[in-house]
Amino acid sequence: MALHSRIEPVDIAHEMRQSFLDYAMSVIVSRALPDVRDGLKPVQRRILYDMLEEGLTPDKPYRKSATIVGTVLARYHPHGDAAVYETLVRMAQPFSYRYPLVDGQGNFGSVDGDSAAAMRYTEARLSPLALELLRDIHKDTVDFRDNFDASRKEPVVLPARFPNLIVNGSQGIAVGMATNIPPHNLGEAIDAVLLLMERPDASLAEILERLPGPDFPTGGVILGREGIRKAYETGRGTIRIRAQAEIEGLSGGRSRIVFTEIPYQVNKAKVVERIAELVRDKVLDGVTDVRDESSKGKIRVVVEVRKGADPRVILNQIYRHTAFQTSFGIIFLALVDGRPEILGIRELLLHYIAHQREVVRRRTAHDLEKAEARLHIVEGLMRAVDLVDVLVHRYGPIRSARDRKEARANLCAPTFVLEGRTYEMGFTEAQADAILDMRLEQLTGLSIEKLADEESSLRRTISDLRAILESPARLDEVVRKELLDVREKFADERRTRILDEDGSFEATDLIADEPFVVTLSEGGYLRRTDPSTYRAQRRGGKGVLGVRVREDVIVHVVHANAHDTLLFFTNRGRVYPLLVHEIPEQGRTTRGSHLANFLPLAPEERVTALLPYRASEPGDLVFATRLGFVKRTPAEEFRSLRRSGLVALSLERGDELVGVRKLGTGQEDVLLVTQGGMAIRFPVRDVREMGRQARGVRGIRLKAGDFVVALENVRDGDELLFATELGYGKRTPAAEFRLQSRGGQGIRAVSRQAGSLVAAVVVRENDDLLLVTRQGQVIRMPVREVPVLGRTARGVRLVRLEEGDALQTLARIPAED
Repeated sequence: MALHSRIEPVDIAHEMRQSFLDYAMSVIVSRALPDVRDGLKPVQRRILYDMLEEGLTPDKPYRKSATIVGTVLARYHPHGDAAVYETLVRMAQPFSYRYPLVDGQGNFGSVDGDSAAAMRYTEARLSPLALELLRDIHKDTVDFRDNFDASRKEPVVLPARFPNLIVNGSQGIAVGMATNIPPHNLGEAIDAVLLLMERPDASLAEILERLPGPDFPTGGVILGREGIRKAYETGRGTIRIRAQAEIEGLSGGRSRIVFTEIPYQVNKAKVVERIAELVRDKVLDGVTDVRDESSKGKIRVVVEVRKGADPRVILNQIYRHTAFQTSFGIIFLALVDGRPEILGIRELLLHYIAHQREVVRRRTAHDLEKAEARLHIVEGLMRAVDLVDVLVHRYGPIRSARDRKEARANLCAPTFVLEGRTYEMGFTEAQADAILDMRLEQLTGLSIEKLADEESSLRRTISDLRAILESPARLDEVVRKELLDVREKFADERRTRILDEDGSFEATDLIADEPFVVTLSEGGYLRRTDPSTYRAQRRGGKGVLGVRVREDVIVHVVHANAHDTLLFFTNRGRVYPLLVHEIPEQGRTTRGSHLANFLPLAPEERVTALLPYRASEPGDLVFATRLGFVKRTPAEEFRSLRRSGLVALSLERGDELVGVRKLGTGQEDVLLVTQGGMAIRFPVRDVREMGRQARGVRGIRLKAGDFVVALENVRDGDELLFATELGYGKRTPAAEFRLQSRGGQGIRAVSRQAGSLVAAVVVRENDDLLLVTRQGQVIRMPVREVPVLGRTARGVRLVRLEEGDALQTLARIPAED
């Protein structure tokens, strides 16, 4: 019966809900989240307070960490010793805390993920800055509460004379919520506090001028400011951090990448291991060595790059594939009056300012109370000095008393009668005790003078303290001065740089901007080839086999860099873009990949012209068609091309595009060359700018059966190289082609004996030529081996052709590549 009377029916759903909420609130309030006022979790606060109570100040010897952990467990934190020691260690790590609060001696871990030594081996004491968190704690600046067994009192919050929550940041995972506050520069944080004290309505832009963003203990680079702005405004945001790197040149044309700072909370050893894996797996091509040359307190990770490899591309690949570029999710979550809240930077700092005002107010009230109590004692002592002859008389209030209690009562009595004369007493009990404790030396003239000076000083102090309590402006002045004192004593230079770029990678950032030869066959097969696979030969050679073909002929060959966009112009007047590095790189004897894999061409649509193009380069595009029409269109109209293509120009029936060139300064002349060996040169200004839909104007009047095969933009100092289908070629100065009016028949550019012209291109002395025949033979030769001859000359043999073969096309390889 008694047992049944103790059983109470409980709804299990309600009990589970209530128990879970109790547990969740315990984790949130008592373990995982920092207080908005001092930026500390309970365990951190208890460790610092216990170390102060134990006298472990910076001017005292270190003490074993095991002793500190033991006293914290015994007095304030009845949980696991590992959690307490881990917290102690973290507060001592200069790579975890921007401004460490514990001064550790011994092995406290490293950025390579090494654990700290056992607590019996390490020693610790408070850092100088930690004293600023604890300063005036015994002056009634904060509330105290009972510890877990009510045997001691512990502070609810620390006075925190600097904004520790954002200075050292905080990380914690509670139940259903998490906080991730990055560290900031102490000087900048105090500047932001001072701004909001002066103008609480300061704009976010003004706050960002004082507090531009996080400042991590390991340095690094923050990419972009939008994530910072969003976090400061809403309490949530994401920033990208990358390692600080420098590219250094070495002898022999080699180079190396040196990392001197790493992102916050990144394990350096694991990243070095990851880089080595990427090199082994051929993801990083061009790295010859990876080593960690870091010493104590100094980061130095070296990645050596082989000769010819682009260190900037390798650096971008390291950022892309390792934690040397990482994201940091900011969540400004803290306890406000015991409740978790997500705060913007303004609200967070205003809570801290309110705390400081309360701390200074309470300290001032405490100091005032103490000063008034001391003044009361001094006033009693000074009266006692005036009555010393009465007090020390054998029948006076003291010597006539039987014990201290009676003597105190005599002094506290309103009057005392001695030898028939009445003397005023009326001392308070505190004054009476002070008089009874007086030593004879205090009756000397010097001591009496000191009492008078002390009374005067106390009155001034009391007046000043009362003025602070009565004037919010005076109180703010005290807060401001003390913050500035902390700033002057502890502030240092910012370690983390902030860049405007957001750190996102384009595909070209991860690919070296190397030169390539791009070929397109009549059958639509496309490939990208390293020019070095075609070794240079002397003029008149047979060349090497460029591609194995069966009834397929290479009709277009261009030289382009990997970062270029290749524009494909078709017989329908449309243009399609394709990045050069997206074209598969293949050997010189392979067929390539079909164009249909890259571009959505219509069934009867074929490519008639190719142009390497970079949108960042200014200038217009000049077009020439097979039937002799020319057009000039601003390059801006081709900067935002869709993969599905756009109309580039209108074409008459039977006409097609044969050439496109990019104008540089706009002072060049246009040169059109026909298959029959005619050429016309006219000023580019004769071709007005037109939109993409326009057909253009007549550039050359063609003879029956003739058609345009080449377009170039030239100046008098240029040299033109002409090549014919019979394999002949020559160089001719552009100056030999006089300016004519647009629309004429032109003048002869090559002898009829040389055969039909297939190409004309502007060249320089140190360039190379790449010639392709219909049967797929390819020869690379220096331009300087082609002689300079007059307009009507036939030229010399460039390539020895097999029977039935003919020169199909050519491309210039610039000297710089």
